[in-house]
Amino acid sequence: MNKFTSFLAPLMEAYLSYQKVSRHWNEASYEPNLVLFDRYLKKQYPQAVLLSQKMVNGWCHKRDTETNNSCRSRIYVVVSFIRYLRKRGKTDIVEPVIPRKERCTYIPHSFTEAELENFFRACDSLPSVPRNPEQLSRKITIPVFFRLLYSSGIRTNEARILRVEDIDLCHGIVNIRYSKGYAQHYVVLHDSMLELLKKYDAAISKQYPDRTYFFPARGDTFHRRSWVQKNFRELWDKYNHSHATAYELRHHYAIENINRWTDEGFGFDAKLLYLSKSMGHKTLESTKYYYSLVPGMADILEDKTGLDFESIVPGVDYEESYQ
Repeated sequence: MNKFTSFLAPLMEAYLSYQKVSRHWNEASYEPNLVLFDRYLKKQYPQAVLLSQKMVNGWCHKRDTETNNSCRSRIYVVVSFIRYLRKRGKTDIVEPVIPRKERCTYIPHSFTEAELENFFRACDSLPSVPRNPEQLSRKITIPVFFRLLYSSGIRTNEARILRVEDIDLCHGIVNIRYSKGYAQHYVVLHDSMLELLKKYDAAISKQYPDRTYFFPARGDTFHRRSWVQKNFRELWDKYNHSHATAYELRHHYAIENINRWTDEGFGFDAKLLYLSKSMGHKTLESTKYYYSLVPGMADILEDKTGLDFESIVPGVDYEESYQ
């Protein structure tokens, strides 16, 4: 089945190939939105043979149900596609204006030890006799997938699309090839997580001997965002009563690391750099968001360094994406 079906299908396929070769493609977030644009053109303009400004504007306008940030995420790949066409003289369509990024005011859930113990107990308590291959794969994958998020701080999208060759099981290094803003980076695994991944790899390889993705789904593809959301919600609610999301495990990772800084030889600059690089932030300043979630961090920084909070970490907009 062809991925694209509208009159722009050949150009979309060429654009997709170009982006992949350029290593500027995040198939977990960009591809679904380009497919949705293609479906929109197919449904609304079934007889069209040329792209028009009306078509593009109709798709890219901000919807009543969207925030600026959600609209940005939805239309960014379309804007990129228009730029690609314009540079090659294949359209004179004006690029839509991407809404201005809004500062995020969301405060992520603060996990307690009891909540996390409850959650991982639920992950480890899936039926021991699965009824079909998908349930067997779920039982094998779930406890490992969510522990990887918890122990490494990687984004849920990054974990979903990890390929087998992205994880070095000899040295315990994860290569995050496609991330937010194409920020390729590396994550060093904790020894216990590395051992768990080795056991998982041996088990899942029996079911998917030639798999492409480290956490495979049926059809030799990766799990969708809905798979993460559904499984986290089901397992979290089994023993917990608060609201939380899988993405917030990333925030927990950052905050727990920052909290440990207060009891060690501080080395602020080095620790900030390590955390920022490990989490795939484009700039050091982007890591500032997490300091506001640690009680008294501004006072701790001033006490340890002799500098006030703003002089250490300048004000910036938070860049995270809840996916």
